[in-house]
Formats: sequence, C-alpha cells, structure tokens
Amino acid sequence: MPLRASLAASVSRTAAALSRATGRGDGSVIGGKIGMMIDPDLLAHLAEGRRIALVSGTNGKTTTTRFTAAAVGVLGDVATNSFGANMPTGHTSALARAGATPYAVLEVDEHYLAQVLKATHPLVVALLNLSRDQLDRAKEVAMMAQLWRDALAAHPDVHVVANADDPMVVYAAAAHAAAAGTGGVTWFSAGQRWREDAHVCPACGAHIERDEADEDAWRCANGDLTRPAPQWTVDENAVVDPDGIRHEVKLQLPGKVNVGNAATALAVAHHFGVSPADAAPKLGEVASVAGRYAQVDRDGRNIRLLLAKNPASWLEAFDMAEQQPTLLSINARDPDGFDTSWLFDVDFAPLRGRQVLITGDRAFDLAVRLQVNDVPFTHVKTFEEAVAAVPPGRLEVIANYTAFQDIRAELDRVV
Repeated sequence: MPLRASLAASVSRTAAALSRATGRGDGSVIGGKIGMMIDPDLLAHLAEGRRIALVSGTNGKTTTTRFTAAAVGVLGDVATNSFGANMPTGHTSALARAGATPYAVLEVDEHYLAQVLKATHPLVVALLNLSRDQLDRAKEVAMMAQLWRDALAAHPDVHVVANADDPMVVYAAAAHAAAAGTGGVTWFSAGQRWREDAHVCPACGAHIERDEADEDAWRCANGDLTRPAPQWTVDENAVVDPDGIRHEVKLQLPGKVNVGNAATALAVAHHFGVSPADAAPKLGEVASVAGRYAQVDRDGRNIRLLLAKNPASWLEAFDMAEQQPTLLSINARDPDGFDTSWLFDVDFAPLRGRQVLITGDRAFDLAVRLQVNDVPFTHVKTFEEAVAAVPPGRLEVIANYTAFQDIRAELDRVV
C-alpha cells in the first residue's frame, strides 16, 4: 500500500484497540473513521489483492455474512465485519484489523452497496431481500431496488447471488443477468414469508400474481418480471445444490430463515471454489452472531436473545421463538428509527397463549398494538423485573436494535 494508506491502517488498528481496551466500544467503527480521515481511499487500498464477497439486504445480512465467512474459511483466513458494522467505516476497520488475508466477506448496508462495490471490486455480491425498514429515514423499497440495479450496471464483471423469491431483488439483478449472460447471476430460493412489500411489480407497477399450486412462484401480471428458476434451493434442513445433491445443514441457529441463509452462504462459497460438502459442516459451528441467538443462564432461567427490527424480521422471530414466556422490548432511538408505526404491520397473534411481558422506551406503543391484537401482556420497567416475573426455564427475548443492546449490557455478556 502507499505510505499514507499504511499509516492510516496502522492508526485505524490502534484506535480500534484503544476503544476496546477502554471499554468505549468494540472498535468496529471508530478505527475505520479515523483511518479514512487520514486516507479517504483507505477502503480501496485495503481491499486490493483480496477476493471479496459482499452481502446485502434488509434482513439476514449479519447471519449470512457469518455463515459465508465460515464457508469461505475452508480456503484460508477471511476478514469480516463480524460485529455488524456494515458501512464503509466498519469495512475499513475490519480489513485493517484483519491484516493481509486473501479473502474477505463483508456485510453491507443496502444504502451503501454502490459505494462499497466501487471501492472493493468484489468477486461476488449476495442480494438477500428488500422490505420496509426504519420508515422515517430509509428509502422506499422499489427505490432501493432501482439503486441496486443501477449499482450493478456499473460493475458488469461482478457475479451476483440473488434471491429468486423476492420480486424486488429479481428486478435489481435481472438487467445484470441479461447483460452478463447465464453466468452473471446465481439464483437461490429460500422462500419468502413476508410478502407485504412485494405486491406490485417494480418494473411496471402491475400486480404481482402468486401461484396457488406453488407458493414461491410469482409473475408480473403484465409479464415484465417472472420468478427465475433457482439453482440453489432448500428442502427441510438441507440445501440442494445445482447438481441436485442434498447437503444436510445441522445448524445451531434456529428457524427456517437460517436454513435459507445457509443456502446463500453455500452458493457464494461455491463461486469461490468451495464445495458444499466441505462448507456445510462449517456452518454448524456458528452458535451466535453478534449476540443474536445467544443463550444465557441467569437465576434458573435460560434466556435466549433474538433481534427483530422490522415487520419481516418480527415474523421470523416468532417462528424461531418457542411457546415459552416471552419478553418484547422496543426503543425508538436513532439506530432504531424514531417511527414506531410499523408495529401495526406486525401480526402479534402467534404470541397468544403464552406469558408476554413488554419493556423499553416505547413499551406503551407496543402495548396499544398488543391490545388491538388481543394479546394479554404485563409491563415491566427493567429486564431484571422481567426475569423475576417468569418461572424457571426458557425466557425468549425479542428486541429491536438499541433495546437488544441494552439487554446485552444488563446481562454483562458480549457474545
């Protein structure tokens, strides 16, 4: 690297280490921020010479990135932003901290995909899904799909691994597939349970029609967009590769959605030259992702932490959570978005019949929503009060960003 970039990388590592040593944070952002102040092109310099995969989407980015890093790790050392800092400062910090690794797998906030594509020149980009998120500041879903489409047009050589079940993702990748030919896009199918943001074709505005005989099949009423045939699919707890071979994935992480995330990871790793048979066992070694899915024992309770930040992710969280006492925690701070109206897009009916507790800065917003959904609940002021209110055994905790971090801090456990 140029002398300026080498100096910036060294300062980045030092700043991150000091942040961790003083307990101010994990260093995943501050290191990159200071490094880029010294050399604005530091991310590009650090990316040079590495084979890189980018993972983007509204939901599942962090978990899929962790799975993909584990799979690509079959080949050698992999740099990754494992703490979920998914903007250029986080990418810069992660690459600087890792040193000279031959591979990198980076989670990318969907708004920054074009910028990171330009800086890193990746081998593969994985596009997971697009749905509404942080309504007070995030772009409308179809607009986000168009931005992705434009970003890919500027990088015809990148290989795309894309979700065939999401019309928004298909629209974003379809032009790239047409321009690059059959080798330009690998399609995977993991099912799309949340469909409320995909009723209208992003290409023409016509209705998206669903096939009653095949719940995953869809097409635009005008014929402008049709679900592509996926090469990678999911069958119960197995991933089926393009040759039709089933690969059992014995995951520690719960939920059908994580089998889909595993399929994406195997498809990306396959493009790096990793066989699914070698990669699949590595996915089972992932037990927690930046604290998500972590299980902590306290006072006779086994507490499991689940992150849910928008309607689509709450739907998946309900699928993962067992029929046990459940604590819901909602904040509306800057990382969460200040608008909580999205709570009325979530169907909380799956919580009926279990003990439900609520807490957080915006617990009363959640209380109104639960009342509308006929879900009885108890309000608790603190996490400690919640633990004391449930019998010994499992306590499921579902929280959005800052509420999740508040609970992790109370548990005094970084996992």
